[in-house]
Amino acid sequence: MSKKFKPSFKPKGSVFAALDIGSSKIACLIARIVDDNGNYEILGAGHQASHGVKSGVVTDQAEIEQVIRQVVHTAEHMAANAMKGYPLREVVMNVAGTLATSHNFQVGVEIAGQEIIENDVRRAMVKAQEQILTDDIELIHTIPVGYMIDGNDGIREPRGMYGETLDVNIHLVTGESTSLRNIATAVQHSHLDIDALCLSSYAAGLSSLVEDEMDLGCTVIDMGGGVTSFALFQSGSLIYADAVPLGGKHVTSDIARGLTTSLADAERLKTLYGSAIGTSVDQNEMIDVPQLGDSSRKEINHVPRSLLIGIIQPRIEEILELVRAKLKESGFGDLVGRRVVLTGGASQLPGMRDLAQLVLDKQVRLGGPIRVAGLPDSVSSPAFATTVGLLNCVATRSHEIPADIIAQMQPENLFDRVKLWLRENW
Repeated sequence: MSKKFKPSFKPKGSVFAALDIGSSKIACLIARIVDDNGNYEILGAGHQASHGVKSGVVTDQAEIEQVIRQVVHTAEHMAANAMKGYPLREVVMNVAGTLATSHNFQVGVEIAGQEIIENDVRRAMVKAQEQILTDDIELIHTIPVGYMIDGNDGIREPRGMYGETLDVNIHLVTGESTSLRNIATAVQHSHLDIDALCLSSYAAGLSSLVEDEMDLGCTVIDMGGGVTSFALFQSGSLIYADAVPLGGKHVTSDIARGLTTSLADAERLKTLYGSAIGTSVDQNEMIDVPQLGDSSRKEINHVPRSLLIGIIQPRIEEILELVRAKLKESGFGDLVGRRVVLTGGASQLPGMRDLAQLVLDKQVRLGGPIRVAGLPDSVSSPAFATTVGLLNCVATRSHEIPADIIAQMQPENLFDRVKLWLRENW
C-alpha cells in the first residue's frame, strides 16, 4: 500500500494531551509524538480522586473544575521542560458510555469508473454524518468498517481500486449534547479547549488490545467506578459500543450498607480483602469492620471474609449479566468471537477474570495500557487504560474525528474529481 492510503498521524514532535473524567478519578496525560508512525512518549501525568461527576454527568460544577485544574497542573509541572513553560491548551476528552449511542449506516457514492481515492471514502462518511446530525446530539466518531465496490463486498481497502459505485459501512458514535456541554463547560472554565472527543470504552480498547485481537474480533469491557462500558472490535475497527450504569462504586456502596460501615472503610475492605469469587477458606478468615459513626474505632465488628465476598459477588454478577444481555441484544456478540479483555479500575478485583468467564462463557484476560514509552508506574494499571487510549485516539485515529473529516472534504463534481485524481496520482 502506498503512503497516501495510510491513515494520517500527528507530525513528529507534536505535544498533545488527554483528559479522562471518570466517576472515581480524573486524570491527565501529556505526550509527544516520537516518530512518523504515531508512536509517542509520556511527558507528564496527573490524577486525583474524582469529585463533582457521577456516571459521566456533572453534579457539581465548582468541584469538577477544581479537580481538573489540579490534575492538569500536576501533569504540566512534570512536562515543564518539554513544554518550555507554555501552558496546556488543547485536550482530547473521554465520553462515558452511558452518554453515547452506536449507529450503523451503509452509504453509497458514485465513482463513475474512476480510481477510488481518499476523498471518495470521506464523501461517504460526510453523507452518513448528515443523516444523523441534529442540534440534540454531538458526533464523536465516524468509522468506516467495510466496503463494497459495484456490489462486491469483503473489500478491506478500496483506495486505488476502480468502480462505478462505492458503498461504505459506517459506524457512527453520538453523544447527548446537554450532558456533554456541561462537562465541556467545566473543561473550558479550566482554561482548556477540547480538541476531540473519544468514547471511553473505545479508548480502553485502543490502549489494551493487541493487533490480532482488534483484527480477529474482541470485546473490551471497561469496568469503571460508575459505569461499565464495552466496545466490540472487528477487522481493526470499532463496530459497536454500549454501557450499563453500574461499576465499582456500587460495589462499595453495597459493602457500606451490608456491613454498616463508612464508604471510605468499605472501599478499604474491598481493596484489601475483596474478591469476586469466594473460596472454601473464606469462612475461617476474620476481618475487622469499623462501625459507622464510631470515630474512636472502639467498636469494631469481626466478621468472616465470606460475608464481605457474599456482598461483592452478587453485584459483580449483576453487572456482567447486564453486559451479556446487551451483547446478545446488539446482534454483534457472536460476530466478534469469544475473546474478552477486562480493563478499568474495577477489573482489578481478585477473581474478576474467573467470574467473567463463568458468566459470559467466553475466554477472558485482564488488560492494561501496552506499548507506551515513558509511562509512569502510577498510571500503568488497567485503571488508566482509557486515559492512555485517549492519546492513541488522537495520535493514530484522527481520521475518525468528525470535524476533521468535514474540514478535509474536497469538491465532488466530476471535473474537480478529475483534477483531484490527477493531483494525487501524478
